[in-house]
Amino acid sequence: MADNARSTSFLWEGNTLEVYLPEVLLFRQTPEVWEEADSQLKNQSPHLIKVFAKELKNIDSSGISFLHFLKTFQESKNNRFELHGLNEKFQYSYKIATEESKASYRPVEAKLGKPEKIGKFTIDYIRELSFLISFTGELTVSFWKSVFHPSRVRWKDVFRVSEAMGVNAFPIIAMIGFLLGLIMSFQSAIPMRRFGAEIFVANLVGLSLFRELGPLMTAFILSGRSGSAFAAELGTMKVSEEIDALTTMGLPPVQFLIVPRLIASLLMTPLLTVVFNLFGLIGGAIVLLSFGFPLVTFINQVNIAVGFNDIAGGLLKSYFFGMIIAAIGCYRGLKTTTGAGAVGESTTAAVVGSIILVSILDGIFSIVYFYLGI
Repeated sequence: MADNARSTSFLWEGNTLEVYLPEVLLFRQTPEVWEEADSQLKNQSPHLIKVFAKELKNIDSSGISFLHFLKTFQESKNNRFELHGLNEKFQYSYKIATEESKASYRPVEAKLGKPEKIGKFTIDYIRELSFLISFTGELTVSFWKSVFHPSRVRWKDVFRVSEAMGVNAFPIIAMIGFLLGLIMSFQSAIPMRRFGAEIFVANLVGLSLFRELGPLMTAFILSGRSGSAFAAELGTMKVSEEIDALTTMGLPPVQFLIVPRLIASLLMTPLLTVVFNLFGLIGGAIVLLSFGFPLVTFINQVNIAVGFNDIAGGLLKSYFFGMIIAAIGCYRGLKTTTGAGAVGESTTAAVVGSIILVSILDGIFSIVYFYLGI
């Protein structure tokens, strides 16, 4: 084997390098041949490399990589490369290696000037906006068709998603709601104690939970838990071409996959918000009890501070938050591209996009409620 490796010869004819391959070029021989080629190419850059493989009888992927290295080296210098006498049974492997390399190499992106980059960004943005408008319109039409024709809805999927999104999320929602109410009560009691106003901690906790923190924190938790799951599920289906198969069979993906998730999110988000508020009040009540106030005092203070408008306003927020979580998660799932990290990128984009849009919508609700006096 070693003799075969040493029989590889490199001959210079002016600016032409002739490489005569041995009978065997496997992973044991390739390192020595590669080192010799490196030393030859460091001293001089040939205008033409001729590789003669007439004697070659056995070669593996390392030998193919060596040939690909010589070819790539010449192409990078805008010089010529010729391969002569390669056996037909090895030509397919060589062709696959060189074609895949060309497909994966994309020099156009790096050579784009600033005007081209601006144009490409504009075109990509227009395409993204076009897909978003199309998705929003199709989802709206499909949803209202389902409202007026409930038989079109796949209720088994609605119940399955509701269980995963609602029932399975109950422990984490209850725990975070309880801890938030507990922490907020202790933190607000510290400055209020200076004025002997610890009893008003109940008012603060109740009003904060029902108007703001309950819907917002529930939406954030569901964005990371359920919105990411929607994007991952649909993204995996997109990568495995299951969504294309549904379209081929005449089943609209929006009606078949997204509407059940949207309905489940609209049902579960307000309910989980109620759970969050309830356990937040329990945490606040425990703090007031530790201060020596009776439970009935805490309940009366919450009743004084919180009105019907506060409860209804918070639930209305949660309804729209649930719509955003489901829509963004499914949208990002349908936008999944091919590649190993595509599903992960879609999941991340779904979570980040949901949190940002929920925060923006919450700010809009706050301004509207202020001017309406709610």
